[in-house]
Amino acid sequence: MTVPLAHDLRGDGPLLVLVHGITENRRSWDPLTDDLARDHRVLRVDLRGHGESPGGDDYGVAALADDVAAVVAQAAPDGPAPLLVGHSLGGMVVTAYAAAHEARGVVNVDQSLDLAPLQAGVQAQADNLRGEAFPAVVSALFTSMRGPLSDDEWARLEALRRPDQAVVLAIWGLLLDTGPVELEAAVDAMVDGITAPYLALDGVDPGPGHAGWLAKRIPQAQLEVWDGLGHYPHLVEPERFLGRLRAFEASLGEG
Repeated sequence: MTVPLAHDLRGDGPLLVLVHGITENRRSWDPLTDDLARDHRVLRVDLRGHGESPGGDDYGVAALADDVAAVVAQAAPDGPAPLLVGHSLGGMVVTAYAAAHEARGVVNVDQSLDLAPLQAGVQAQADNLRGEAFPAVVSALFTSMRGPLSDDEWARLEALRRPDQAVVLAIWGLLLDTGPVELEAAVDAMVDGITAPYLALDGVDPGPGHAGWLAKRIPQAQLEVWDGLGHYPHLVEPERFLGRLRAFEASLGEG
C-alpha cells in the first residue's frame, strides 16, 4: 500500500521529479529548485518516514518508488513520463521507479548500485547502528562523504537532516540482514526492465570495474565521475550540475 507523500510543485514545463537521500527531505534540493523551475514543472517529494511524510510498514526500495509514482500520477495524470533525478537513496528510488514505471530518463547522483562495499561497512557497524551509538555512527558516515561542500551548505544540510533510527534500519535491512549473493540478486531484480536513458553521476570514484558492472545490468547507462567532489557533487558545483542535467535531458530527444 502506498503512503501519501508530502510534496511540492513549482514551475511550468516538462515534469522533473527530485528525490532526496536518506535522513534528508525535499528541501535538500533548495539551491537548484529555482533554476530548474524556470523551464520545468518541478515535483519534490519527502520519502515515507522522512520530512513531513508519514511512515509505513515497508521500506523496501520498490515501495518507496511506488509512493513517488503515486504522486506523479496525481500531479500529472495525463502528462508525459517524468525525468527522474535522485541523490543517494533517492538514486536507488528513481532506479526502481524506472524499472516499474514509465520514465523519460534517470539521473542517479552518487549512489552506486553495487551495494556490496556499502553492505560490508554497514554490517561492520551493525551493533552500533542498532544501539545507542546510532546517531554518532550516522553523523560520522555523512561527515566522511562531505567532500569540498562549503561550510554554509553543510550546515544547511545538517539542520534539515533527521536520522530516525527505525526508518534507517528498515531501509538498510537489505544490507544488514542478507548475504552478498542475496544482495546481488536483489539489485539485479531492482534494475531489471529499465529501458529509459540513464546517467550515473558520481562525486566519488566507484572504482575501475564499476563501469563494466553497471553496463552489464543497465546497458544504456552512462557513467560520469566528478572525482573529488564527494557525495554531493550537485551541491558542490551546482551550475555544472544544472548544465549537465539539461544536456542529458536534451539528448533524450535524439535517436
